[in-house]
Amino acid sequence: MKEEQQKYYYSYSEYLKNKYNEKVYKLPVNLPVSCPNRMNGTGCSFCADEGTGFEAADCHVSVSTQLQMVRDKVEKRYHAHKFIAYFQNYTNTFLPLEQLMEYMEEAGRTKGIVEIAISTRPDCIRDDYLKAFEQFRERSGIEVTLEYGLQTVNYRTLRKINRGHGLAEYLDAVLRTAAFGFPICTHMILNLPGDTMEDVKEAAKILSVLPVTMVKLHSLYIPKKSVLYEEYKNGKITLCSMEEYLERLAEFVALLRPDMVVERLFSRIPEKDAAFCNWGRSWWKLMDEWKLLMEQKKYVQGIHYDYRNGSALNRWGI
Repeated sequence: MKEEQQKYYYSYSEYLKNKYNEKVYKLPVNLPVSCPNRMNGTGCSFCADEGTGFEAADCHVSVSTQLQMVRDKVEKRYHAHKFIAYFQNYTNTFLPLEQLMEYMEEAGRTKGIVEIAISTRPDCIRDDYLKAFEQFRERSGIEVTLEYGLQTVNYRTLRKINRGHGLAEYLDAVLRTAAFGFPICTHMILNLPGDTMEDVKEAAKILSVLPVTMVKLHSLYIPKKSVLYEEYKNGKITLCSMEEYLERLAEFVALLRPDMVVERLFSRIPEKDAAFCNWGRSWWKLMDEWKLLMEQKKYVQGIHYDYRNGSALNRWGI
């Protein structure tokens, strides 16, 4: 499985092994934080009350305890020695900087932590935060990765799902973050209602010409306690077929910059939490079908990465 995956795309596990010279595991951490998009409303239409924290412990448990609990299990099962503290749920930079830095310092003191990954929104980052992260990295020797939820490059879809920001905020966040030399991950959903194959292709191109290190792809899942669930239940939205998603995924990867890391291709959540997820298929079966499609198309990551640096001049031999 591993060799086949690497044949089609540059996997996150390979990237981490190249960077840290051994297997590295992500440990979810749940901080007591919300999201600015939920302060005056329901937030993004696909988000439930618990956000994405179904894998993490209660946010009132200390960071060190959360990491210790998960690390002990992973260390025992996989004989792992290096870990990433993943500040996962909601918008982790939607905290006063001093408080956030205390959580980062606590994580950094935990045995085996080599990196802190901070999941947030592109409209919730600022130079003073980035400067503090830079100082933390220099002081501790621990890498800091910023994960920005964009989901789609279609500004109309961003508005429909009540995302609360547009494409410009994302571009600003990426360019500011890259200036400090932090690895950047972008979260994308390739089958949001209203998005088309053209949106997916354009997303791959936009991410590829930006200083983005990795992309984390999600197939849309609909939590039972979300605005999108009500729209889905009442037949107000249309979801693309599984076959269409696999086609979108194939084209996205084919257009992606060859050195872009792909962290995930399909969502993975407990079935009990979702009204819709992965067309009722397991993610590994979807993976098998996608690899077959890639084989049929003779695709690998970056095979169509030919649209930059004067592509029209190149086509016409000028």
